Amino acid sequence: MTFDKQAFLRSVLTERRRKAIPIMTTPGAELIGAKPRSVFQDGDLQFRCIRALSEKAPVAAQVTFMDLSIEAEAFGSPIAFSDLENPTVTAALVSNASGIQALPVPQIGVKRTGEVLRCARLCAEHLERPTFGGMIGPYSLAGRLADMTEMMLLAASEPETAHQLLRKTTAFLKEYASAIKAAGVAGLLIAEPAAGLLSPQMCQEFSAVYLQEVIEAVRDDSFMVILHNCGRTEKQVAALLSTGADALHLGNAVDICSILPRIPEHVLLMGNLDPVNVFKNMTESQVYEITLELLGKTAAYKNYVLSSGCDLPPAVPMENIFAFLGALKTYNHNTEKDHDEL
Repeated sequence: MTFDKQAFLRSVLTERRRKAIPIMTTPGAELIGAKPRSVFQDGDLQFRCIRALSEKAPVAAQVTFMDLSIEAEAFGSPIAFSDLENPTVTAALVSNASGIQALPVPQIGVKRTGEVLRCARLCAEHLERPTFGGMIGPYSLAGRLADMTEMMLLAASEPETAHQLLRKTTAFLKEYASAIKAAGVAGLLIAEPAAGLLSPQMCQEFSAVYLQEVIEAVRDDSFMVILHNCGRTEKQVAALLSTGADALHLGNAVDICSILPRIPEHVLLMGNLDPVNVFKNMTESQVYEITLELLGKTAAYKNYVLSSGCDLPPAVPMENIFAFLGALKTYNHNTEKDHDEL
């Protein structure tokens, strides 16, 4: 489908009805009985999961699978697959300056990046609602290649070595983002969770400037970019905004109501119901009430979009997803009713 980004943004910012864009794909796998080991290696199967979920739980836009091991695998990192959870990087690929210097930047399409692009093309061709592709951010990818603790140590004590690795991850991600865009999806969600561990200054130097490069390479009037960071981002808001993303997506580690006043009116802010403690562990009625409460607390902000704080884990009851959407429907109905009575 053709995505009109400007019309979509206007609809969020001007309509009384709120929108929901939760990060959820695993429930789709459970709907069709697919195991993670198979899903994360098959772009056609990923599409079938997303399609099944979109038919059961209609939202304003859907996202492709959030698998933050794909890009590291493309560089050569060893990956462990499981029938119960997302794939994981099992060991560092580089550990010092010489290893980083010798590390080649992979071609787009190698390993499972080709399956991601296949899924993106199928979503763009066959789904009625907008789909956002997904990929990891430069700093988080560097942390998977060099080990997260080691990357933080490099940033603090050997900054030029850290920048050398970041230049390579950024070069790859710029090309990867362009390939996802060429697949025809409406936009891109970039997950940069590791940057949430950095100080505001280090977040700007080692994450935001590289994210800006990636975003500038693909963002335009028809392609939307969302930046996800599920860390303690209260002090990183300026750095996140400097990337030029159309929307920020924050995790449940923060109080989103304290951050909304700091976001420019034209930038969307998405989040941030707890994927585990709310979506997975609460009862249907509790999910309904806490979703309705969050919508009430954020009512003054037209740029707010209802969402989960991160990707929904396995075993989230579909009833809880329906309760989440039911609360949105109730809120929108009551808002329009109140307006009509004025």
